[in-house]
Amino acid sequence: MMFAMPRWIDTHCHLDAREFAHDVDAVRQRAHERGVGHIVIPAVDVHNFDAVRALAHRYGDSYALGIHPLCSPGAGEADLQALEFALEAGRSDPALVAVGEIGLDHFVPELDAEHQEALLRAQLRLARRFDLPVLLHVRRSVDRVLKALRELPVPGGIAHAFNGSEQQARQFIAMGFKLGFGGTLTFDRALQVRRLAQALPPEAIVMETDAPDIAPHWLYRTAAERADGQAQARNEPGELPRIAELLAGLRGETPEALAQQTCRNAQAALPKLENLIKNGL
Repeated sequence: MMFAMPRWIDTHCHLDAREFAHDVDAVRQRAHERGVGHIVIPAVDVHNFDAVRALAHRYGDSYALGIHPLCSPGAGEADLQALEFALEAGRSDPALVAVGEIGLDHFVPELDAEHQEALLRAQLRLARRFDLPVLLHVRRSVDRVLKALRELPVPGGIAHAFNGSEQQARQFIAMGFKLGFGGTLTFDRALQVRRLAQALPPEAIVMETDAPDIAPHWLYRTAAERADGQAQARNEPGELPRIAELLAGLRGETPEALAQQTCRNAQAALPKLENLIKNGL
């Protein structure tokens, strides 16, 4: 499938997830029909490198390769070597746009923080070597990720599902990063995220779904279930335009203006996107 210049770019969608295994073609088609012209599909460990690459080429989308912090317990030197090999092999692939999803997760207590950080730094070094931006996971770990980036600067990228302070956000922006916003915005109680999304300069924001995760509030079945975060339905990239319309309302913008700006921002964060989209690859 080849799509025209997108109205929306979903900068973070796990289209290879098992939740989509039975109907991924229909999921991608629905997203296209709702105006999502391009999706960035990040890997989470070496075992799905082939899957994200194949899906990106199948739909004219793009992909990133990396080892997610939640996959860090089973990841070691052999995995880093496999990532290095895959990045080397993908040098000439226009659909390979970033190293990711990488980062730190300090929300899950059983994860080894030291091991996570070692993996992050090794992957930042690979991003520097291959001159690629990064897709960052920063859950309850923003300051540690910023410290690693100061010591190992990379060619920018996206801080995915950002939920830090405005001061932290501006540190990322100063390093050339964009900040990803998605379904969390749709919850009335997400006051910090909403305030941040309203306060940031227009050139700092990109849209994402993180599908099948971080579903918007309307995918919860009842008000009571929404209130306690239970009974989440599967999120899809096709939900992005409705999420973005809410953000446009918060910022006092039209959805059309937000679409144009966030698409420009995504291409600035991930420079290989521009030619990929222009050429319809």
